[in-house]
Amino acid sequence: MAFVNKILGKILGNKSERDIKETSPIVEKIKEEYNRIVQLSNDGLREESEKLKNIISNRIKPEEDEIASIKEQVEEADIQESEKLYAQIDKLEDRIVAKLEEVLNEILPAAFAVIKETARRFFENETIEVSANDFDKNLAANRDSIYIKGEKAFWKNKWMAGGNEITWNMVHYDVQLIGGVVLHDGRIAEMATGEGKTLVATLPVFLNALTKRGVHIVTVNDYLSKRDAEWMGPIYEFHGLSVDCIDKHQPNSESRRNAYNADITFGTNNEFGFDYLRDNMAINPEDLVQRKHQYAIVDEVDSVLVDDARTPLIISGPVPKGDNQQFEQMKSYVEKLFKAQRDLVNHIFIDAKRILSKEDATADEKKEGALLLLRSHKGLPKNKSIIKFLSEEGMKALMQKTENFYMQENSKNMHVVTDPLYFIIEEAQNSVELTDKGIDLISAGLDDSEFFVLPDIGGKMADMENSGLSQEELQSKKDKLLQDYSIKSERVHTINQLFKAYTMFEKDVEYVVIDNKVKIVDEQTGRIMEGRRYSDGLHQAIEAKERVKVEAATQTFATITLQNYFRMYNKLAGMTGTAETEAGELWDIYKLEVVVVPTNRPIVRNDREDLVYKTKREKYNAAIDEIVILNKQSRPVLVGTTSVEISELLSRMLKIRGIKHNVLNAKMHAREAEIVAEAGRAGMVTIATNMAGRGTDIKLSVEVVKAGGLAIIGTERHDSRRVDRQLRGRAGRQGDPGSSQFYVSLEDDLMRLFGSDRISGVMDRLGLKDGEVIQHSMISKSIERAQKKVEENNFGIRKRLLEYDDVMNSQREVIYKKRKHALFGERLEVDVLNMMYDSVEELVNEYHGSDLFEDFNMELMRLLSLELPVTEEDFKRMNPAGISEKIYEKMISGYKRKVETISKQAFPVIKNVYETKSKVYKNIVVPITDGKRMFQIICNLEKAYQNKGKELVKSYQKQIVLSTIDESWKEQLREMDDLKQSVQNASYEQKDPLLIYKFESFNLFKVMVSKVNKDVVSTLMKGQIPIQNPDQVKEAETRRRTDMSRYKTQKSELPGAENPMDGANTQTQERSRPQPVKVEKKVGRNEPCPCGSGKKFKQCHGRGGA
Repeated sequence: MAFVNKILGKILGNKSERDIKETSPIVEKIKEEYNRIVQLSNDGLREESEKLKNIISNRIKPEEDEIASIKEQVEEADIQESEKLYAQIDKLEDRIVAKLEEVLNEILPAAFAVIKETARRFFENETIEVSANDFDKNLAANRDSIYIKGEKAFWKNKWMAGGNEITWNMVHYDVQLIGGVVLHDGRIAEMATGEGKTLVATLPVFLNALTKRGVHIVTVNDYLSKRDAEWMGPIYEFHGLSVDCIDKHQPNSESRRNAYNADITFGTNNEFGFDYLRDNMAINPEDLVQRKHQYAIVDEVDSVLVDDARTPLIISGPVPKGDNQQFEQMKSYVEKLFKAQRDLVNHIFIDAKRILSKEDATADEKKEGALLLLRSHKGLPKNKSIIKFLSEEGMKALMQKTENFYMQENSKNMHVVTDPLYFIIEEAQNSVELTDKGIDLISAGLDDSEFFVLPDIGGKMADMENSGLSQEELQSKKDKLLQDYSIKSERVHTINQLFKAYTMFEKDVEYVVIDNKVKIVDEQTGRIMEGRRYSDGLHQAIEAKERVKVEAATQTFATITLQNYFRMYNKLAGMTGTAETEAGELWDIYKLEVVVVPTNRPIVRNDREDLVYKTKREKYNAAIDEIVILNKQSRPVLVGTTSVEISELLSRMLKIRGIKHNVLNAKMHAREAEIVAEAGRAGMVTIATNMAGRGTDIKLSVEVVKAGGLAIIGTERHDSRRVDRQLRGRAGRQGDPGSSQFYVSLEDDLMRLFGSDRISGVMDRLGLKDGEVIQHSMISKSIERAQKKVEENNFGIRKRLLEYDDVMNSQREVIYKKRKHALFGERLEVDVLNMMYDSVEELVNEYHGSDLFEDFNMELMRLLSLELPVTEEDFKRMNPAGISEKIYEKMISGYKRKVETISKQAFPVIKNVYETKSKVYKNIVVPITDGKRMFQIICNLEKAYQNKGKELVKSYQKQIVLSTIDESWKEQLREMDDLKQSVQNASYEQKDPLLIYKFESFNLFKVMVSKVNKDVVSTLMKGQIPIQNPDQVKEAETRRRTDMSRYKTQKSELPGAENPMDGANTQTQERSRPQPVKVEKKVGRNEPCPCGSGKKFKQCHGRGGA
């Protein structure tokens, strides 16, 4: 197939060449525009950007005017007419989006040329002089890099970014113009390390920000978002575009709302997602911070949209009895079983090793030895002695041959292998299963021998049905059985999670324990992920294992996956150095095409074929020998490892050799900036987990370049090819020399689980002795095939997670849309009418065709305070639609009367309060009751006075709809959490859990919507004002922003492939890197204001300040 692809590539050309060919004409147009713009003065350059803004605003003005006109009509329109008007507004909004894309493509060459010339002028001039405008003056009040003299503003080319003063030293290459075009088109630009992705983004960001509709630049951590906002900000601000960073401001604050209202907004992926969830928990429009999702560029797009996409964003709060967990109690049972299994496996393995090591072993003995070896591997696959023995000649092949034999006929005879064990570990599937022997041991001494066994509900229910019991006894026994199942399922789940914690999660590999807390280590970067927790009780199980405090459980209040968040953007683009290997996934999920942008200078790095050894010991010794040689050549060395444990082992080995070095791992992340700064020095050795692989810029001195550049030593192949490519990319930046070499052993996890049998077969046939190595392109390709297997597996997990979240997302969209309508009140009346019709229709369908006419009438009276408008004969004769229509018409006229009554009743009171206290009161509280509950309705006094009390009814509708939806949605999320867990058991019955989840969740949602409709309509139809006295109307307290302090922002970490929904309620916040120093100009209160106004600072930009 590869050969056919090569031939077709030569005939048709490859995709990269075709992509570059497509963009070449646009690049030529940019160059033409650049030749014109380079002639302009500094003021002329700024005027050019103003012209571009005007072209855009003029193009969409007709549609904007028409929308404004329709909105005025809506205010006066009949309730039923307003729905059509809102549909018109939606169509006009879609037309505006299409027109904006057209005009942006037209002005692209000029906009790109403007920003390219701006970058050049900042590079070539220490200060740029322009005519000062108000925007300049406002910036000058807080910036040392801008100052005002008379009517002139002076922009320096030095400013603070990330706590350090930088001098602007970048200009756009032609290849960066190609990258800019790709990003504007809503595609992914793959650019090699050191090619200036941050600078490339300035081109499409500037162009799209001219629309004034907001551009989001998404980064992987808050250090980068703050640094890049300060670093690139002045280039945009020079042209009058506002820039801010959400990570500089508290969530749910006025300053964060202002950050979103800026033309260009930087921030981390997590915070963008959490702000979306917070907005959909807000109870006042003033609490909302985000605007419409127009355009986003995601930096390190593969990290955000692929790696982080496995982890749903969740906002949660305490759940009743949240700390009532069984991990501590059940831990002793698991420890007892784990110890018994460890002792058993050690004995089995010793016997297997003894038999298989015999030189004169018979065929039967070899067969017996292979069976024992397979059994010990099934019992403890991560046992280091077993792993080492399997790397010996022929052993792995022998075990796999034996396993294939027992797996014949759907593993019919596999019980022969596993029955003597207490539990079986399937490492590739990330699962642990108790055997009958294990259940017997764990249940020993308990009265109930099935204490840890889930009852067969179907079978037991059938037995009860056929037992001849009375209806009452039968119901009682069924209730007891279901209660028993519920208790046991929780117990079995706890035991399973504890087994995973003890057998599959290693300290200092998957997690570390710091300050008596279990902290997850990111497998992609090696960094500690502060606050992030494994889901579904696994984190609590690890806490119990490590004897630290087991944290209480929480309940989900709002959740979304990053996939579904980023798919909301009208246009999405991304940039990275390593997206090509995940191009299929990025297209499948996001419809994002990957375009490989050529490098400005050819890459001269020497990427060598992998060196494959039999054992880890040989591999590490060889790597250390190579480091010693490179150190003598005065070349800096970056040693990549996959875990904290390995980085510390290599550090000890280097100390023995007397080689000076730094270690950068999850335990040492505080020194990251300092260690990276030293990594490019001559003879410097830096051992780093994968955290050094992404975004780390290692600068080389002239002597190092002459010596051969940075040497990369990879001590293990990562599961993902992207991570290896990121590590390689640290060397050979911008044409620098360098080399990369990976050391691999057959004992590595990747090779054990997914490595080709051919590699171990080749090494066995060659008869390689200890310390001997094999190196060939065939071997490297075989390793890449193993990585592809893992990537496919991980894609399956993410796809499955997304399929689950898509079910939730369809519900989320309906609920959040209704919330938004209620919050702003614009389309609320249309929603209320629909709720009324749906409620009536459901009631009619429920009772039609039965003889329960009187019951139906009573239900209508109870719920809607309405008497049936049809006789009993009509009810039997008419069809349900006709009956629904008649009731609906009567209901509408009744509701209109109710609205008018409340308005008339309230208006004299409101009029009195407005005329006597309007200067004191802004909002008032009016009590309204539905006969059961009293609601304190807050409404704007002036609006209520002007529209004669109608504002009060609107506020009443809004508050009732919001509170009813929020309570029901919270309950729905709890039900969905439970459903996610319970449907996983369906796989034991050979059923697809996802299908059952979709079906059951649809039914749950239907019930929830029906309940919301009835509750809202019932409350609104019964509303009345219990007061007549103006003195009883109180001033509303100053409105406070929604208090989010009670809630945790969470991000669940999926521990493996067994359960794709693992992790629905765990907590995280992105780890904070060292905070950039926020440097603002310190001006004395009585000194002249730096904006040039001539006033004292305290009377100008310092007003309300210090």
